[in-house]
Amino acid sequence: MSGKHFKGHEVSCCIKYFIFGFNIIFWLLGVAFLGIGLWAWNEKGVLSNISSITDLGGFDPVWLFLVTGGVMFILGFAGCIGALRENTLLLKFFSVFLGIIFFLELTAGVLAFVFKDWIKDQLNFFINNNIRAYRDDIDLQNLIDFTQEYWDCCGAFGADDWNLNIYFNCTDTNPSREKCGVPFSCCTKDPAVRKTLPVINTYIHVKGCVPQFEKWLQDNLTVVAGIFIGVALLQIFGICLAQNLVSDIEAVRASW
Repeated sequence: MSGKHFKGHEVSCCIKYFIFGFNIIFWLLGVAFLGIGLWAWNEKGVLSNISSITDLGGFDPVWLFLVTGGVMFILGFAGCIGALRENTLLLKFFSVFLGIIFFLELTAGVLAFVFKDWIKDQLNFFINNNIRAYRDDIDLQNLIDFTQEYWDCCGAFGADDWNLNIYFNCTDTNPSREKCGVPFSCCTKDPAVRKTLPVINTYIHVKGCVPQFEKWLQDNLTVVAGIFIGVALLQIFGICLAQNLVSDIEAVRASW
């Protein structure tokens, strides 16, 4: 019986510890992302008042850290413990979860290509909605400022979009000292200049962030496509390795 056991199937140590090592990195990164997200919420007082999560009219960038960190934590934990303990249930969960993410990414890519105009309208709506909430959250403000500075843009389709914000709009009843202005991140030279017609082309970025983002995608299409293909191949590779390890474990157990 012992001779048959050694000649039978064996769990591949290379696959086992490769999956373990790869996923422990993901698990630690997930913990770090979750920690950053929870720390940011604690600094803003959200953890002491959970109901304030719904108070922000725009998008809270902290969600990026929490969602990304949560997914990485779950995947990393399942893959890491599943490989180390040779737990087929966790390994199957890991491969199925990774497969679902891959399918969602593929579906999103196809839909974005087919419904380009609809995506553009939704992006316009999303940006304008966050313009309204620009002063409500410091993280959102920093994200918008970074976007406008990086792409040399202002608003969704132009500087006039900032009329949607109560602090920058040009209505006669607006008491704000920033009335008829734009954020500093829209300005090219003098950050104190107002959005007045004679100087707008000189001191303020007149192009919106949606067209600038489209231009950036076209200019960097090869790089973006390469990144997406690389991520997709990595996911497929991870699924295949997990399935192979499951098959090895089940074969070993069947030979006992």
